[in-house]
Amino acid sequence: MQSSTDVLFIVLGAIMVLAMHAGFAFLEVGTVRKKNQVNALVKIIMDLSVSTIAYFFIGYGVAYGINFMKAGPLLIEDNGYALVKFFFLLTFAAAIPAIVSGGIAERAKFYPQLIATFFLAGFIYPFFEGISWNGSFGIQDWLEDKFGANFHDFAGSVVVHAVGGWITLAAVLFLGPRYGRYGKHGEIFSHPPSNIPFLALGAWILTVGWFGFNIMSAQKIDGISGLVAINSLMAMVGGTLTACLAGRNDPGFVHNGPLAGLVAICAGSDIMHPLGALMTGSIAGALFVYCFTLTQNKWKIDDVLGAWPLHGLCGVWGGIAAGIFGQIHLGGLGGVSLASQLIGTTLGVIIAFTGGVIIYSFLRKFTGLRLSKEEQHNGADLTIHKIGATPAND
Repeated sequence: MQSSTDVLFIVLGAIMVLAMHAGFAFLEVGTVRKKNQVNALVKIIMDLSVSTIAYFFIGYGVAYGINFMKAGPLLIEDNGYALVKFFFLLTFAAAIPAIVSGGIAERAKFYPQLIATFFLAGFIYPFFEGISWNGSFGIQDWLEDKFGANFHDFAGSVVVHAVGGWITLAAVLFLGPRYGRYGKHGEIFSHPPSNIPFLALGAWILTVGWFGFNIMSAQKIDGISGLVAINSLMAMVGGTLTACLAGRNDPGFVHNGPLAGLVAICAGSDIMHPLGALMTGSIAGALFVYCFTLTQNKWKIDDVLGAWPLHGLCGVWGGIAAGIFGQIHLGGLGGVSLASQLIGTTLGVIIAFTGGVIIYSFLRKFTGLRLSKEEQHNGADLTIHKIGATPAND
């Protein structure tokens, strides 16, 4: 009964996180211009499929040393718990290329990105995942011995979101901005979202699924915690409120605000007081708005959905926030070290950005990354998929 309950618990979590990929898809569909909506939908489901192959045959073994080709008893032991645990963690791995997809939208070639997805899910992500969640290379043991606590990331502020966000930064820098986004003399030409309702739908799907992302990270029924649920809620609300205020009611910021808060709370959701979670989410919402504006308008980094500010920077904040608001004197449960959080978070950023640079520099040299100016003008939908989002009206 215990093992079958654990299987049901984690497979429900896997399904909830799997549903989040529909959220990634519709968030991108609503943000990009109409001529790129089909491409957004196709990319997300293809990224999920390629990630499954890469993670099953390579990535899961890199992270946890398990080879399902030689699994034997693992296939049926404890009602197949090892398999559904793989399913759950796969949905996390597949979030990496889904995050990248939003940053490189509207001008990236299709098949080179699928190649990148294979290497991201098969090697780069599971390398840091193994360090953080499986104790690979003894780094966690060293942190605990040196600072009294290991690097704590309960549900992936750094392992998933910061890693995905910093890989995105590398991809966007190598890809360059969309044609027509910036002028030769410093002009900024806006490309407003094509469909606010779809954008909002994507944000809502992600928000709801996130409670599976966080709560089910316990991975077994006896580890479930109502604290994680309430902290996720408080961070979500905090991010929404500050994004609305800082973004001056802009619906794009408002609907990304809860995502910023949820990104940031993942790491410390099991150890913070709800007021600490509210503060963590509130800071994340404002951080996203400020850094998205800075990135797009001053630094002229054309990150279409703001994946680096949302996931990369808010994920880093989440890793650090766990070391601050997880402390007992701030209402947390303790057992966390700020020094370990800083080191672990920095290591994640270095691995992600370096891995992204290696993969995208290689692809730019040997396959190319960008659609041509004419192809971008026609849109990725017609260029790659030969059909628009509403064919009867095209």
